[in-house]
Amino acid sequence: MCTAITLPMKDLYFGRTLDLERSFGEEVVIAPRSFPLPFRHRAPIRRHYAMIGMAHVSNGYPLYYDAVNEAGLCIAGLNFPEFAQYRAVADNRENIASFEFIPWVLGLYGSVRAVREQLPHLQLTEEAFSEALRPTPLHWIIADKSECITVEAMADGIHVHENPVGVLTNSPPFPEQMFQLRNYMHLTPNEPQCSFSLCVNLKPYSRGMGAIGLPGDLSSQSRFVRAAFTKLNSLCAEEESISQFFHIMETVSQTRGCCRLNDGSCEITQYTSCCNASQGIYCYTTYGNRRITAVELNREDLNKSELIRFPLTREEDIRFINGARQ
Repeated sequence: MCTAITLPMKDLYFGRTLDLERSFGEEVVIAPRSFPLPFRHRAPIRRHYAMIGMAHVSNGYPLYYDAVNEAGLCIAGLNFPEFAQYRAVADNRENIASFEFIPWVLGLYGSVRAVREQLPHLQLTEEAFSEALRPTPLHWIIADKSECITVEAMADGIHVHENPVGVLTNSPPFPEQMFQLRNYMHLTPNEPQCSFSLCVNLKPYSRGMGAIGLPGDLSSQSRFVRAAFTKLNSLCAEEESISQFFHIMETVSQTRGCCRLNDGSCEITQYTSCCNASQGIYCYTTYGNRRITAVELNREDLNKSELIRFPLTREEDIRFINGARQ
């Protein structure tokens, strides 16, 4: 399970957690402008926007989890079990396999508006990337500096939802997630005022009591509420935005042992990303290494035709300020 948010400041910050019981060897991957993007049901794109993001590379193809292109358009795919449904190839439609959706969006389009105009013509198809990599049920958050949408492929077609909170988790569908926020309208970051009774003079005994009732469990609905409350009430200066972004995401990260699966494995936050989409700087931390690592898109030759790959730093890396340990 996962959580994604946008944080619009002077620049746009965008990122997500990847919560899984195992890693699939993901890397930070740059697809330069001349890296050919093949598709199952349309001609390859041989010249496109350069993009950077987290991906599992299989047979030379980047299977992106989240990414941003050089125009500042961002997208992340999050697990959407029980509700996602892809379809067979259809005539007179733009047929794109689910694993091709992120390269299609970022390769061709530079804004949410441009993507939205194309979505009515889109068919997200059910092909597997390979026998070993079957289709994953996903929905997507897409954002630029001006707006944010959620895209969900379901049994009755593709739904496009305006996303005013700039948050996405997993199931249920996005409108139900938004509806549930009404249960938390009483939450406040301020000191609460007594509305219990006019007959009793009750006063707070601790700071932070305005947020009593904010859900703290790891379910997708609770993470949605918690991320939305934290993000929408966070305050920071522009130069603190990356640090603030990671602080927000810490409220929904998963600790090994707290989400145990039937086979005995544990779901953890494999990585957390934060991309300055306006400048093309992709930052991340991993479960084993909380130091922020960054890769800058514009430091590379973006006219190349081969992928540029950066394996993740996963080992603990502590900075000793009075000399390294022997």
